[in-house]
Amino acid sequence: MSALTHQPSTALGSRGPNALLLDGWAMLGRHLQRTRHNPGLWILTQTMPVTMLLFFGYVFGSALAMPGAEYRAFLVPGLLAATAANGIMNGMFQAAQDTHRGVMDRFRTLPMSRAAVPLGQAAADAVTTAFGLVPLILVGLAVGWRIEGGAAEALGAFGLLLLFRFATTWIGMFLGLLTRNEEAAGQLGSITFMLPLLSNAYIPTEGLPGWLRVVAEWNPISAATAAVRDLFGNAPVPADAAWPVAHPVAGTLLWSLLILAVCVPLTVRRYARSGR
Repeated sequence: MSALTHQPSTALGSRGPNALLLDGWAMLGRHLQRTRHNPGLWILTQTMPVTMLLFFGYVFGSALAMPGAEYRAFLVPGLLAATAANGIMNGMFQAAQDTHRGVMDRFRTLPMSRAAVPLGQAAADAVTTAFGLVPLILVGLAVGWRIEGGAAEALGAFGLLLLFRFATTWIGMFLGLLTRNEEAAGQLGSITFMLPLLSNAYIPTEGLPGWLRVVAEWNPISAATAAVRDLFGNAPVPADAAWPVAHPVAGTLLWSLLILAVCVPLTVRRYARSGR
């Protein structure tokens, strides 16, 4: 943080994009250091999808119409998308923790762009997520999942996952700044576990009742899941699905951009006013 103190104190945006990037880079380093010195939460959140893959893949897989190996191949992309959506919980907890402990108040006294603090946190979360996906991918390969598409499509799938994670982290940071309390954020964050259950991440939506299928297919996680499955070549896109699932890559991009367009200004404004 000492690298930031020489900057002149100005309002949000008045120092231009270069200052925002420099300040955001400094905050990115701060959050990466935070993860390195406190790896417990990161390890827990990144190993949870592996546990779910083994549990759902070998317990639920035998109860579905899909054979076990086929279901595990279907499940891995869903867990990748669910991990991306988990940015809500992680972003909420970290923002609430920093607010509750007075760290945000100290940041606001520094002469830096108001957008730099949440930007650095969201960027650091995307970086750690990129590494955190590796264990799930390796276990997925071990249980029978394969990347059936080409290398370009696979890179596109990982890019979409990180974009979606980056976007959902902004939702979490805004909610964390609203709650301003670690315990409340932890309780609210546990509710986000339900979001992938209301999507196509774990089960196909074709067999759901009409109204529930509509809810599931308009869940942004469903578009991200369908996009990953399509790009990895694991499952065809349902022709009769709702538009975001029938056009999953475009749907995921639009959902991510919409979330960012709404949550970035709300988060920055909330951060700037939290100390008042």
